[in-house]
Amino acid sequence: MRHIYEAGIATGQATFETAAPADWESWDAGKRPDCRLVARSADGRVLAGCPQPHLQTPRPRRRMRGEHLCGGRGTGAGVGSALMAALITAAQSAGIWTLQSSVFPENEATIALHLRHGFRVLGRRERIAQLHGVWRDTLLLERREL
Repeated sequence: MRHIYEAGIATGQATFETAAPADWESWDAGKRPDCRLVARSADGRVLAGCPQPHLQTPRPRRRMRGEHLCGGRGTGAGVGSALMAALITAAQSAGIWTLQSSVFPENEATIALHLRHGFRVLGRRERIAQLHGVWRDTLLLERREL
């Protein structure tokens, strides 16, 4: 997953992060272990993954929300769609009733993938942070079971 995450960073359209975490402990901090998914090719190569949805809050009543990060090589072969469907199923099994994602508006393929899987755009967060000295907006997407 590290190489996929780094490839996403390199596009400038996947995350505000500019480097992958240095070690597993940093990567794993605050993440849920019950919804980790990886899609592999027939020869075992990692194609895509939703490595660790994380809790958005420590408050007990709100623990059934999760923000997810998915990444992969956009091959057009349906891997991302299959992975998203598996994430939704895993989240439901874990009792997560809301999935959220923050996506750059320019990342049209990721937005389309989310919309195909029942997410909706809640709104645009303007100038939420800078990436390489440029203020960037994000769209907040959400999928709810309730």
